[in-house]
Amino acid sequence: MSPFRLSSAGLAVVLLSGLLALPSFAQPKAADGALVGPSGMTLYTFDKDTAGSGKSACNGGCAANWPPFMATDSDKPAGDFTIVTRDDGKKQWAAKGWPLYYWSKDTKPGDKTGDGVGGAWKTAKP
Repeated sequence: MSPFRLSSAGLAVVLLSGLLALPSFAQPKAADGALVGPSGMTLYTFDKDTAGSGKSACNGGCAANWPPFMATDSDKPAGDFTIVTRDDGKKQWAAKGWPLYYWSKDTKPGDKTGDGVGGAWKTAKP
């Protein structure tokens, strides 16, 4: 193998290593005045959560209707986005300390049918 090929292969390994070290977090973005997840679905906050507590108050049946916006073990907090630990030990994203959830009855990106449900759910704002 020529020295050029070795150098190219070495460079490729270095570049690939750097890409693999990037966090997998797909940061929510603002769309139509709301935070949305990577698929464009609206994210919500729950009034029974306590901002900054590091916990989610929506577990069990609640989480079946309000699926948490999950984080992976390799995700890292960034800016206003932090990670809370759920009762089952899994990780969930939070914005400004508020855990983030999807609403099971939203069917397409841009739906905000969960806003105001039970007087406790609000569209997450950027």
